[in-house]
Amino acid sequence: MSDLARTAQQLDARDPLAARRALFVMDEGVYLDGNSLGALPRSVPGRVEEVVRRQWGALKIRSWDESGWWTAPERIGDRIAPLVGAAAGQIVVGDSTSVNVFKALVGAVRLVDDARDEILVDATTFPTDGYLAESAARLTGRTLRPVRPDEVPAALSGRTAAVLLNHVDYRTGRLHDLPSLTAAVHAAGAIAVWDLCHSAGALPVGLDEHGVDLAVGCTYKYLNGGPGSPAYLYVRSGLQDRFDSPLPGWNSHAEPFGMREAYEPAAGALRGRVGTPDILSMLALEAALEVWDGVSIDAVRTKSLALTDFFLECVASYVPEGRVESLTPAPHEERGSQVALRCSPDAGDVMKRLIERGVVGDFRRPDVLRFGFTPLYVGFADVERAARVLAEELR
Repeated sequence: MSDLARTAQQLDARDPLAARRALFVMDEGVYLDGNSLGALPRSVPGRVEEVVRRQWGALKIRSWDESGWWTAPERIGDRIAPLVGAAAGQIVVGDSTSVNVFKALVGAVRLVDDARDEILVDATTFPTDGYLAESAARLTGRTLRPVRPDEVPAALSGRTAAVLLNHVDYRTGRLHDLPSLTAAVHAAGAIAVWDLCHSAGALPVGLDEHGVDLAVGCTYKYLNGGPGSPAYLYVRSGLQDRFDSPLPGWNSHAEPFGMREAYEPAAGALRGRVGTPDILSMLALEAALEVWDGVSIDAVRTKSLALTDFFLECVASYVPEGRVESLTPAPHEERGSQVALRCSPDAGDVMKRLIERGVVGDFRRPDVLRFGFTPLYVGFADVERAARVLAEELR
């Protein structure tokens, strides 16, 4: 056994989160793709069966009241809130991340005066956010200006209406400075919109603490909600009475069953609702969130950094020199919960071989191997094994 393998055993023995792994359906492989799709919590299959057989099968329409279907979007939003540093009553669950980005960005522009005719968008963002920002700019008569996050403070002006940023870069795992960027946006009189897809459930966000205006995120990555599980929208409490959603569906009406011709928005976070909630996937998500009971997000962050530090140490020790290059920042304050390695020219083939050997990460064109570290079910022995198998394949 190598020294690093022994170190991994010692770290796993001292890990306060190690027991959480038993709450997930895991095999003998190493799963390092939770930043794309989280593993299945053991509580979910039974809950889904109960929802289908009893709530839908037996109670049928009565379940909207008797099983709490109608209030699920806000109830589950309140379960997510502590994981992103938000008080209750500010998050509503539903729709996709893309739909919520659109709601948030158009809603942000509607919160400022017409003289602010420019929207800034993260130039390094996940493509969909850029597509939606461009559409939102056209629909609101604004100009879209892509800038890198580090360029935002200099790009802000009296023309800026809203700024859409990613908390963690999906390619490299770089963590952007949410507190200082939000403060800069506010100093310019603009609205800050954050995409939390690659940070929620992996590290502290502090939405309330840092005065974030609007935020969106998915639930199928570090929150383990399942493929296509519903996303969420955060609207800061101080803005809720002015938030004007561009998708005013019947579910966000002040009197949804009044069937009135004129739209009157509901109070609070309910303004973020649109249509009928997707109950099966929403209640699967609710069951999945039980794995967070009693877990501190600070403890998750501590383990995340330890896992990524150890992976980088193992890679440096095992992998032939010059074969890979880390694109993920070394400083903890600049790192999310993933490690991206540039591997030219055969990254795609390397990842295929890793997966065949039970080490699952993913490949991003043209030459990036991406490994996500979900602290609730990834251990240090997993990390050592992944680096060792990677080295074997690269030799």
